[in-house]
Amino acid sequence: MQLVSWNVNGIRAIVKKEFVASVRAMAPDVLCLQETKATEDEVLATCELLPEYQVFANSSKARKGYSGTAILTRETPIHVSYDLGLEEHDQEGRVITAEYPGFFLVTVYTPNSGDGLKRLDYRETWDVAFREYLNWLARRKPVIACGDFNVAHQPIDIARPKENYNKSAGYTQQEIDGFSHLLTSGFVDTFRHFHPTEVKYTYWNFVINGREKNIGWRIDHFLVNTKFLPQVKDAIIYNEYHGSDHCPVGLSF
Repeated sequence: MQLVSWNVNGIRAIVKKEFVASVRAMAPDVLCLQETKATEDEVLATCELLPEYQVFANSSKARKGYSGTAILTRETPIHVSYDLGLEEHDQEGRVITAEYPGFFLVTVYTPNSGDGLKRLDYRETWDVAFREYLNWLARRKPVIACGDFNVAHQPIDIARPKENYNKSAGYTQQEIDGFSHLLTSGFVDTFRHFHPTEVKYTYWNFVINGREKNIGWRIDHFLVNTKFLPQVKDAIIYNEYHGSDHCPVGLSF
């Protein structure tokens, strides 16, 4: 089975940039999207270009054209749920959970701490709530969590660690600790597990032409809880695909 996750930075924009061809080339059984920047109806209409998939979408209630997630799946899930069940965290369409016979699949668009780290305190409360949610699911069956976690966990995961440490959203000690606590609670960063020394990024800043210079960040992840790890074959970063400031990441099992 092949899963793919992609922060598309606007689904209505990326469909004009060979998105459909890219998806069909990767041919995932399930495709998880973040930052769709669209209503549920707009996501459903756009994804009619991929009729082989059933589509489930979650959009921001607080701000139109902001945030948003979606799951496109060939196999009908047993159940699909949205958000975390916590009002303070459920306003921006950031989580979808699809239950399959052997596992839960959770896609997430983790809040960015923002310019000047204005949302860092909120981000810390989010990290705790999301970790508790994943571990609540894991008590029932194995969990795969994927998406834009908005954190580079180790220096190897960011091109300029010294310049960004505790200055840039996504590479503060609080965010690093939040991700570490998630891993120590029973989850594995699959790409780093299979590729412990490989330098590869999933996000590049358009403003500085980061992709051309390969000045990037690895902030898009597939995590699995430890009991599921023996079934995983590989974790992939598809940085040959363009259309967004992020590239897709994948998991095969």
